[in-house]
Amino acid sequence: MTRNVRHVRRGVVLTIFLLLAAGSALAQGGSIQGRLALASGERLNEATRVTLQNSRGVRGTVFTDNQGQFSFRGLNPGVYDVVVEADPSRFEVTIVTVEVFPNSPALLRITLRDKKGSVSKSGANSVSATELDASVPTKARKEFERASSASSEGRTEEAIAHLRKAIEIYPSYLMARNDLGTELLAEGKLAEAEEELRSAIKIDPKAFNPKLNLGIVLVQQHDFSQAAQVLREAIALNSAAPSARLYNGLALEGLNDVDAAAKELEASHDLGGTTYAVALYHLGYIYLNKGDRKRAAGAFELYLKEAPNAANAAQVKALLLTIQ
Repeated sequence: MTRNVRHVRRGVVLTIFLLLAAGSALAQGGSIQGRLALASGERLNEATRVTLQNSRGVRGTVFTDNQGQFSFRGLNPGVYDVVVEADPSRFEVTIVTVEVFPNSPALLRITLRDKKGSVSKSGANSVSATELDASVPTKARKEFERASSASSEGRTEEAIAHLRKAIEIYPSYLMARNDLGTELLAEGKLAEAEEELRSAIKIDPKAFNPKLNLGIVLVQQHDFSQAAQVLREAIALNSAAPSARLYNGLALEGLNDVDAAAKELEASHDLGGTTYAVALYHLGYIYLNKGDRKRAAGAFELYLKEAPNAANAAQVKALLLTIQ
């Protein structure tokens, strides 16, 4: 998509999930489909860098989506290493070796290992007592587990059905409502996602994850004012969550509060590192629209350095040629 550098950039968030994933699917060949999880069994709902390499070197880099999922497609048969680099202050680098066969997906569920003595900073690890509700009936918990399994294999509709069953059995199942909201979000069913996430927040107003995910939904709906309010509440619960700072930055950018947006995007990148390179992309446009081409170029250059295989890399390179 071509942009005029003098054009004030609005409605920025429709592309955010595309920006968090690098590259597009290639035709034919083998594939790797994976999902990241915490030691507690929860999904990691923040963008995390995943690199694929073999004896010939790096074959590609992607970022997980908001459900911790990633994929590599169009792969030649052979043995590959999948390298997961999550928040280095919390997690060990994880390397999983997998063999890829022609026209067949290799399915991975990768559990991240906590560093000894680390202190959780991520929203993905900010769970309330309600989210870990020990009173969840066994039947509801089994439906939740089936949903997690289906989702990790890309069977979203099946995951949604299991989550609905879990909630039918136990209406106060906060984690199921939160996950149903994220599944509906991934399907683009924003109104339904909003309803489920608001229900989750009613169960526990101090649960971080539903507030974060509701903020993401509201940003996708371009309801920037409500999004900023909800995300402020999420940040009050966990100010060190880079995902919350990123989406709050996008909400503020949508409200044209560019100075506050820049601070939030900078905080997101500072907290999340290269995993949140996408914050640099949005910072570049903020600087550009303020007429600061030098800082804009610097942000875009660093973005390309940290996410060289991003889906919009060619677009950003072309833009750099017009502003340098």
